[in-house]
Parts: sequence; C-alpha cells; structure tokens
Amino acid sequence: MASPTYDIAILGSGPVGCALALCLADAAPDPARIALMGPEPTPRPAGQTIDPRALALNHGSRRFLETLDAWPARAADILTVHVSQAGHLGRTLIDQAELDVPRLGCVVAYDDLLDTLYAAVRRAGVTRVAERPPRPLAGSPVQLQLADGPRSARLALLSDGARPQGLHREYGQHAVLATVRAGAPVPGRAFERFTRTGPLALLPHPAATDLYSLVWCVPPERAQALKALPDAAFDAALQAAFGRRLGRLQRVDEVHAFPLSLHAGPSLLGQGLVAVGNAAQTLHPVAGQGLNLGLRDAAQLAQALRPWLAAPDAPVQPLLERHARQRRADRALTLSVTDTLPRLFATANPLLRHACGLGLAALDLLPALRKPLARHLLQGQRL
Repeated sequence: MASPTYDIAILGSGPVGCALALCLADAAPDPARIALMGPEPTPRPAGQTIDPRALALNHGSRRFLETLDAWPARAADILTVHVSQAGHLGRTLIDQAELDVPRLGCVVAYDDLLDTLYAAVRRAGVTRVAERPPRPLAGSPVQLQLADGPRSARLALLSDGARPQGLHREYGQHAVLATVRAGAPVPGRAFERFTRTGPLALLPHPAATDLYSLVWCVPPERAQALKALPDAAFDAALQAAFGRRLGRLQRVDEVHAFPLSLHAGPSLLGQGLVAVGNAAQTLHPVAGQGLNLGLRDAAQLAQALRPWLAAPDAPVQPLLERHARQRRADRALTLSVTDTLPRLFATANPLLRHACGLGLAALDLLPALRKPLARHLLQGQRL
C-alpha cells in the first residue's frame, strides 16, 4: 500500500488553520509533510482593506501568536473593559492590573493578522495547496479529492469554517460593523454595553487612538435600516444607544452586517478527522471569544500530536480521543458564556433586567466573583 501523500492535511487557510500549521511545523521533523489547503489571501494595495473585521485577541492568544513569530506590527492594547447595561444601574470594570498582566488583550485588523500568519507559514516550509478539497470522510488514510487528482493524508484537520452539525441556535440578530471616531477617546479602554436589542461593543482600533471598531448586535431589519442611514443619522442612532462616555461618535467608513448564530459539534469526527475553530464551533461575538477559542483548539491539538509527529506510523487515534476529552471543559464553558449573556441581557422581563444590573454591580464590588470570569475571558481553560 502506497504511503499517504501527507502526514497531516489542514483544510482551511484562515487564522486558525495557519496557526495550527505553524504549531505542527515547529514539532515536525519534515514540515513539508504538513499541507495547508486553501486559497491564498487576496493581494491588496498598501492601505486598502479587504476584510472589514477587527479582531479582539486576548492576552493568551497574543502570547501564543508571538511564539509562532506571527504577531502583527499594528495592534491596539485593551487595558480595561467597561461593561454596562443600557437603561439600568450597575456596571463593572475589568482591569489588567488586577489580573497582573500587561494587557487584557489587543485589537488587530483581520487583514494584518492573515498577512502576518501567511508570511510565517512561508518561512516554516509547510506545503501550500491553493485549493481546498471537499470535506473528506473519516478513514485511514483520509482520502482527499483535488482538481489535479487524489491525495491522501494520515490525518485531516478541518478549520474550513463550514458549519458544524449538532447544537444550533439562531439569535435573530445581525452584527453591524463599522469604524467610528470618538471625540473623547479613553486610551486602552474597550466597552461592552448590553442593550434591549443585543450587545454593543466599541474596541480600540489599531489604526489610530481616536478610532474604535464597532460591533453592534441588532435585529436583522434594524441592521438593514442602519446600513441605509446617512452618516449623521447613523451617528445619532449610535450615540443614543451607547451614550456619551466617549464624547461625540462619528462613523468614518462603510457599514457591514453579518447574521449571528450558534453552531457547535464534536471536535473528533471519526478516524483521522478532527475539527478546530469555526469548523467545531461558531459563537456569538459577545466578549470576542470565537477566534480565541479556535486558537486554543489549535495550540492544544498541536501539543497532543507532538509525540506522534516524531513517529507517524504509530497509532494516533488514542491521542485524538484524549485531545477531544481535554477540550470539552473549555469549549463548554466558553459556549455557555457567549450563548447566555446576549440572551439574558436582551430579555423583556423588567425584573430580570434589573437583576442583570445588580449582577454587574456585584461583579464590580466583589473581586472573588469577577476574577474567575475575567481569567477565563483572558486565557480560557488551559491544561
């Protein structure tokens, strides 16, 4: 029987797939036996944006990417996070000094992060395949169908973003994305404000100290209406929803909107087939945990495979089963937090909304309540 074409094929070339390829290449005797499959990023002229997203990466994710020599040159530090609820008393402030870290996290442009990761992948010697094949069936080896002929791999790791099958929830919300300028910026401070329609986040922007990345969760019809508003009307609507903590807010670029839903499935899909990142779970953007969770998937999977990479003829399935068990707690807690918060704070029940305000006040007054949640958002459940 012919030897498989690759030891590992990674299907999906986004940030999680690239980070996984870099982790595995660092431990592999021959990085060329690892194939990263998916199209290259679209070339862009200097200063031009292809993807409008700004990504909130927590402190643990930054440290991880730095070890891969894949941290972008531009980043805006998050030193404090201000959490509040529109129309109710009670707020909490999470501060980096309390957690004894240099920063809670950073905000980077999606394009910058992907460019940096691809440069690191090219240096690592990983085999690049510019086509992403259809999802394979489990097997030993896994069979891959490409336009120029079949390939095979001992393992196929899915980071392609296709929706996982299992838990599913539609939130009835779209995320409205834009960049806004603040008249009275607060350096290093991010804001998460819960409104009746969904959470509204303003994050420090890597391009300038007075710019913020807006993630505003609203019903679909409201999202389309906001996209159609002229600048002044959009600014007025945002000001009414957020308040004046940052002075006058002015939109400075195009508005984008994306539907929000929860999808989560098993990470181990069968013999030689593992899902990570958005292929394992897609989350509500509240608290910015989706990519951070995906990067933890990648880091811990690469760690689990280290002994096998040195001897790829050895059985690998027990390592994959152990990895899936070890990821359950982190995935379950992160899914629970990001699923519960937006639904809880968007309730129409006035007593429950008042209780949410009291909860924020309790978090602010009691470090014993605040710190465990903050630490999970900072670095997740790490083994």
